[in-house]
Amino acid sequence: MKRITYLSALCFVFAFFLSANLFAQKRDIYELKTYHITSTAQEAMLDSYLERAFIPAAHRLGIAKVGVFKPVSSQADAGQKVYVFIPFKSLDELAAFENKLLKDQKYLTDGAAYVNAAFDNPPYKRIETSILQAMTGQPKFIESTLTGPKKDRIYELRSYEGPTERLYKQKVKMFNSGEMDIFTRLGFNAIFYAETISGANMPNLVYLTTHENMEKRDANWKAFGSDYKWVEMRDMEEYKNTVSKNDTRLLYPTDYSDF
Repeated sequence: MKRITYLSALCFVFAFFLSANLFAQKRDIYELKTYHITSTAQEAMLDSYLERAFIPAAHRLGIAKVGVFKPVSSQADAGQKVYVFIPFKSLDELAAFENKLLKDQKYLTDGAAYVNAAFDNPPYKRIETSILQAMTGQPKFIESTLTGPKKDRIYELRSYEGPTERLYKQKVKMFNSGEMDIFTRLGFNAIFYAETISGANMPNLVYLTTHENMEKRDANWKAFGSDYKWVEMRDMEEYKNTVSKNDTRLLYPTDYSDF
């Protein structure tokens, strides 16, 4: 009887720690939307909708933070895109979000100009959407600790495409096994690192780092390029030829962005 009780206790403890570990490893789901716009009128309509209707409604529905970013003036697509980052706790939460949004009467009222826009006066040209899952090395998004003026900040959105699924997974492993740690040590203030579940450029990973200004961003990357740990990882055989394309977007947060 004592042996049975002891084994039962061991099983309970094992199950407890297993469930706790699984809970700890639960990873965020992110929706990254890119609005393509063709005029300042569309930009103004979209800004008004996001600031006055969408973000307040998202907050009411339990989404604590929503990020809105635009290309800096030096980018070729400046004035042509608006990026919206929405973190969810699960795929179920993401799947239920739009229906809940459309049942929110205040949202429908506050966002009427956008929601009911005429076919010949749309608020955008098109929307691209990627669904992402946070990497195990940073399973939850982290708010930036920057305190400088938003207009000066550089939010760097990068997508690394892999030539094959196998090599892409090696690049993900590289991030989880030390590359994230280098970014943290050098002060890149990463908001998220994620694997793309559904998107246009798969297989690819996506991450967003933040810098006080362009000078700080350039200095951070210079330090990264010569960092001893990065050089060590870069030259490891298992991590060679894992990126076929690096797509880099330099952005700034809107005044109404949550981070």
